[in-house]
Amino acid sequence: MKKMKFFVLAFFVVFGVQFAFAKKEEHTSIDFSYNQKIYGTPQIEAIKGWGLKSPTSGVVSGSVMQMDGVGIGLADNGEKITGIRGWQGLGEGFTILQHKYFALIFFLILIGVPLAFFGHNRIVGPKRFGHHGKKIKVFSSYNIFVHWGAAIPFVLICITGLMMVFGDKLGGGMLIRTAKNIHFLATWVFIVFGPLMFLMWVKPALFKLYDIEWMKIMGGYLSQEKREIPAGKFNAGQKMWFWLATIGGFIMAITGLFMHFFWADINTLRLFAIIHNVLGFGVLALLITHIYMAVFAIEGALESILNGHMGEEELALLHSYYYKELTGAK
Repeated sequence: MKKMKFFVLAFFVVFGVQFAFAKKEEHTSIDFSYNQKIYGTPQIEAIKGWGLKSPTSGVVSGSVMQMDGVGIGLADNGEKITGIRGWQGLGEGFTILQHKYFALIFFLILIGVPLAFFGHNRIVGPKRFGHHGKKIKVFSSYNIFVHWGAAIPFVLICITGLMMVFGDKLGGGMLIRTAKNIHFLATWVFIVFGPLMFLMWVKPALFKLYDIEWMKIMGGYLSQEKREIPAGKFNAGQKMWFWLATIGGFIMAITGLFMHFFWADINTLRLFAIIHNVLGFGVLALLITHIYMAVFAIEGALESILNGHMGEEELALLHSYYYKELTGAK
């Protein structure tokens, strides 16, 4: 019996000591100062030290995380863990932007730009031209087809992108996953039609000296006065939209695909996400502007990209240089 009591007592003593050490280890910070075959993703303690100038913001060849579209490599070379491969210092910067500013800026654009145009519509009002007189052909059937082939997926990309930005506010789940899939598929359609539109209109979209004059008077949209506005086939505002939608859209497509397939290291993906969002700010603002100008700012203006024809008065005044080019007038 004494032996039994001794063994029972010894068992509890040993178990108690082990439990005490286990509890102590549970509350002890993990030492990540030396790499002992630790995967990149669970470096919780190291992540706490991330910062714009911190030791964990830099680049160490062969260390920590490899993201080549398939998975995360094992850091087993015995080197100290000093950072995640990629651009220096983007951990904290990206986290701050993503958490505090991206959604807020998109929200302000989404509310502020339409409100500004609502004020313009109430105070200045839309421009009106005669649409029952002579019509002049300005866009071919091919122009119209390529424009809408690029425009429809582009608008879908913007809408679904905003849904992902505000995904937490929309409840997440299947709705946002569906938006992400549509975003991805629409991008491929735009990749086909975007370059076609670029090649189709790159020449008339080049900036001219008279575009400076257009900018000075804001295209004449701040008054109802009917006068000749210095503009070619496309005015300065349309040209800015063209370059942002094509070149900017292409950059967004490339950065988006890199993020979708994880074709780069984590910090490069952060950089691409920042570029993607910043371009998105401009795209959203000018897309709203483009729609307002085509649908509300000039009565009947949308018809030109539906049937290819524009009223002579509207063309002669708002695109005076192009009108003279077409008619041979001086």
